[in-house]
Amino acid sequence: MKNLFSCLIIILLVSAFSCKPGPKEKDIFKPLFSSYNSDSANTKNPVSKNEIFYGILTPVEVCEIFNRLGIPHDNAALNPTSRRNQYLSSSKASINTGIYGVDFGYLKMFGVGQEMVDYVMTIRDMSSKLGIPDNYLTDPIRKLQGDIGEPDTIMALMNDVYNKMENHLRESGRESTAGLMIMGGWVEAMFIATQLVYDPAKPDTEVVQKIAEQKYTLTTLLSFMKNYYDDPVVVYYSKKLKYLKNYFDSFDIYFKKGDLEIDTAKQVFRSTGSEMNVTIETLNKIRDYINTLRTEMVTP
Repeated sequence: MKNLFSCLIIILLVSAFSCKPGPKEKDIFKPLFSSYNSDSANTKNPVSKNEIFYGILTPVEVCEIFNRLGIPHDNAALNPTSRRNQYLSSSKASINTGIYGVDFGYLKMFGVGQEMVDYVMTIRDMSSKLGIPDNYLTDPIRKLQGDIGEPDTIMALMNDVYNKMENHLRESGRESTAGLMIMGGWVEAMFIATQLVYDPAKPDTEVVQKIAEQKYTLTTLLSFMKNYYDDPVVVYYSKKLKYLKNYFDSFDIYFKKGDLEIDTAKQVFRSTGSEMNVTIETLNKIRDYINTLRTEMVTP
């Protein structure tokens, strides 16, 4: 699925960077947040580069980013598995398959246990409603029940599961369903990041950067969903996401000259830091809107 739209996405994003004029003088652009190391220019050791994903990730891949953010343990924030039988429509099932996938990845960070088993079983039940073969989840379930001490192996298996789900839906002419699943995962990841990690009273620069960088993935997601406007549910949520995009469009992210690398194969930007003029007010609006949207998605 990523390959279908990668060329278009790359053209759009490269154009955005090449056409937007950068600040000619320092006082024109005044960043409110900067993740550049102030003494990086004076050190002899090379500064490691951050990766900014601009492609569409699977729910499990999204959760790998969480590991670097130090997200606290709070299962109350997750969508409970008890709701799985209440999602009767195909659209609700697909959206929450993505949401449960992110929740599963979140739980993995705190160790493998019965809750992870419950979420895998829930993902299996949800995917069955979408006509996805149960045998896609046979190996992860067997691993969880037989040897729950290999979380990395399980995550690799689950990532493969979501790729198989997307391929199955695409091959059966239901790419809009796959799009809703991916959208649900993205919204859930944003919900966890903005509710559990982001602190408006004392915002951490790295957390702010990760939230702000989602403007690129949101552009990718909207470009992807635009291809399936024959599905009224896709149209409905696209309008919601476009409203959210207005908040992201209200601020800019800048990179120092010569610092930005674009890896088109992996669909990532790499830089040693970035500068953002995003305000706390805008971040709070993003957080509140994501909370409202996510609540609507998980409500049966």
